[in-house]
Amino acid sequence: MGAQKITIAVTGLNNIDSPGPGVPVIRGIKESKIFDARIIGLAYEHLEPGIYMEGLVDKTYMIPYPSKGKDALYERLMEIHQREKLDMIIPNFDAELFSFIKLESALNAQGIKTFLPTLEQFEERHKSNLPAYGKKYGVNVPKSQEAFSLADMQNILKSYEYPVMVKGKFYDAYKAYSIEQAAEYFSKLSAKWGFPVIVQDFIEGTEVNVIALGDGKGKVISAVAMRKQYITDKGKAWGGVTIADEAMLELTHKIISQTKWKGGMELELIRTKDNKLYILEINPRIPAWVYLAVGAGQNLPEALVKLAMGMNVSPYTDYKIGRMFIRYSWDMIVDIDRFSKLVTTGEL
Repeated sequence: MGAQKITIAVTGLNNIDSPGPGVPVIRGIKESKIFDARIIGLAYEHLEPGIYMEGLVDKTYMIPYPSKGKDALYERLMEIHQREKLDMIIPNFDAELFSFIKLESALNAQGIKTFLPTLEQFEERHKSNLPAYGKKYGVNVPKSQEAFSLADMQNILKSYEYPVMVKGKFYDAYKAYSIEQAAEYFSKLSAKWGFPVIVQDFIEGTEVNVIALGDGKGKVISAVAMRKQYITDKGKAWGGVTIADEAMLELTHKIISQTKWKGGMELELIRTKDNKLYILEINPRIPAWVYLAVGAGQNLPEALVKLAMGMNVSPYTDYKIGRMFIRYSWDMIVDIDRFSKLVTTGEL
């Protein structure tokens, strides 16, 4: 039996200093022996590198920003669907997930599959809800509070020791050593991502991460642990290595079995000197370093597609330890005509 022909639309094609997961997700799907995938890129910006990379995306369409709301998105997706007959969409940004989750049944009615967490799952793991999450599921999280104004934050900071972490609602985190610094970050983050801005205890330790895939019924289909080897000034892993860590995998199983998480997720953790694991963040999607999992023997994007298509999926049981990823930048030369065409027609 040959590979199954399938058309999958993917977002997150930006591959900049804070890269989107789209490109590595597509690489994983392209390596699948089960699917012969036609990939439709969904882009927000005209210069997302994934649009122009050879052999990656078969066709690209511009889609409206999440701030335009779900109706504008649905309308655009239907235009694309009419022409491309989409089987599945994989959204890869936190900020767009709300709309896609809301549209799940409408898309499904049109024959377009997704594999996303429920709205409850998505909401309860928000940075601002993390303290309640820690209590509910019996996991360690740093002390944190939401600030809705500068006065709010100054008040909150009275009960914290410096340095503190100041975090944006969706992305970005800064370490502040004074109230002045914290105030500066507050203005920056609230302007970019809106309110609340989150103030969090700074926990000293080693940054470790788990990428995981839950089947929506409490089973872990894939889980790979890594340690960041090189971190950019934005706090993004630019290099990482897979590690054998039972405690990290146990924590992942504990969370997914209790929450019945559906879809990809990333746990951002800190391991302290006394060997405690703290959850800093739970990202509700596949992270940008997913290709490390593929390279270590767990093709998570392929498994996600299988789950979405209702196929039987056996959980991965192990992965190669000591596999490393190193990210690099690469100058791509493309014709301005292609860029102009995308700008004028909204497709390429």
